[in-house]
Amino acid sequence: MKQEIKHVAIFASGTGSNAQKIIDHFKYSEKIKISLIVCNKAGAGVLKIAANENMPVLLIEKQWFRLTGYVSELKKQHIDFIVLAGFLWKIPPVLTEAFENRIINIHPALLPDYGGKGMYGSAVHAAVLAAKEKQSGITIHFVDEKYDHGKIIFQSTCPVDENDTVESLSKKIHELEHRFYAKQIEKLLEAGE
Repeated sequence: MKQEIKHVAIFASGTGSNAQKIIDHFKYSEKIKISLIVCNKAGAGVLKIAANENMPVLLIEKQWFRLTGYVSELKKQHIDFIVLAGFLWKIPPVLTEAFENRIINIHPALLPDYGGKGMYGSAVHAAVLAAKEKQSGITIHFVDEKYDHGKIIFQSTCPVDENDTVESLSKKIHELEHRFYAKQIEKLLEAGE
């Protein structure tokens, strides 16, 4: 019996470096297909990635997203699972309910610390450095109706050196994201078969 392919949508707002790594990881998978890029910024770099990969794009608008979560559009594309990869809008309840335990995010710090509204990108790294933390890392978690709140799936750490800057810490975090995100997505989807 032929097994069903799991269709994944990647939600991204920026350059799409994580999106590219995830796309590359699943390019030849017979079980998991990256089927859609969802983006909220017309000029985002992730749209170039989608064009290069010949992948459909759903460009979304804030009010409609809050109201509908674009759930019907996602269902039309047969989306089974949603991966946030640098997507900066809060996910509305209509979407978290329709895709309960099927939306994950990656956060560039060790949650529950350094999460919440406005805590993304360099703001997170600056806060970690200001607090003189000895380590930082990534957290992959399920998405619920609150920022950076859902159940933690996976964490990986890296040391924070006293001479680290926002840029150098960001580089360490990106390496962890690129090393682990796609593997954790695969593990989750295969466990859910």
